[in-house]
Amino acid sequence: MTIEITNESGVEVDETVLLRLTAHNLAELNVSAEADVAILLVDEGAMESLHVQWMDEPGPTDVLSFPMDELRPGTEDTPTPPGLLGDIVLCPQVAETQAKTAGHPLVEELILLTTHGLLHLLGFDHAEPDEEREMFGLQRDLIVAFHVSERRRRRT
Repeated sequence: MTIEITNESGVEVDETVLLRLTAHNLAELNVSAEADVAILLVDEGAMESLHVQWMDEPGPTDVLSFPMDELRPGTEDTPTPPGLLGDIVLCPQVAETQAKTAGHPLVEELILLTTHGLLHLLGFDHAEPDEEREMFGLQRDLIVAFHVSERRRRRT
């Protein structure tokens, strides 16, 4: 599994947390160990350009996902085949504002946004109420499981 993280945002981010998170989430979703994903952290100007170009919406946003091979989560018996999941683009500046509003650290907001972006790469959406319940429930479960694994990792 290749997880490539590039930080062009100018904001210091603990990339190892995002790496562990993404690896954890892919394993939880039974995605092939040979699947590839890229995470790009950009500043507000770059994110605004992408947001306008791809979503036709003004201003920067927190996360955008660009799926490639249209892979879906697998099962224990049948993991997702190898392939290119796609790109997750994060904007730490927007995430920082959201984190302050939510009352938690930037890293927590980036964990949320990275998980959200990964689920979009795997075909989840939240346009309809049923889709939103499914996606946000899975998102919550993945984040909780990641935090449990992080606590275990720190104890060893």
